Amino acid sequence: MSKSGLFAHFGSKEDLQLATIEQARLIFIEKVTLPAISAPKGMPRLWGLLEHWLALVERQVFEGGCFFSAASFEFDSRRGVVRDRIATIMHEWIGAITRAIYGAQKAGHLGAKVDPTRLAFEIHAIAMGAHWAHQLLDDKHAYSRARTTLLEKLQSVSTPKCPPLP
Repeated sequence: MSKSGLFAHFGSKEDLQLATIEQARLIFIEKVTLPAISAPKGMPRLWGLLEHWLALVERQVFEGGCFFSAASFEFDSRRGVVRDRIATIMHEWIGAITRAIYGAQKAGHLGAKVDPTRLAFEIHAIAMGAHWAHQLLDDKHAYSRARTTLLEKLQSVSTPKCPPLP
């Protein structure tokens, strides 16, 4: 399909970008969120979110790595509806991680003193660092290091009631 034909189908470059973002969101939900929420509440669900997220990128479901990491970096300094939509989706994702942390606390798997917002930030930062190292530096071990770091972090704040982590 020609470039003009593609834009004619969507009406504008912005409409094409928004449609692409929505399709990526649906794929992310299908491959990451839905499988994770089928896990038992608590640490298994939290770990499921993280493992499915890293696996999605490792399996190269999106050519070029983590779609939302790339889109976030590309649009973070641009104002407009595309940036706003990406930001909304990223807020949803960090919210899902935060809710899973609260769920792990409620299940007694994480200590009550853990700040869910801070832990979600740290988790996200570790994964984003892995995406960056893998994509830009061709670091073949970035995701295994991220898993190890995430597991160590979760183990450091888990309670004796927490089920074993992988």
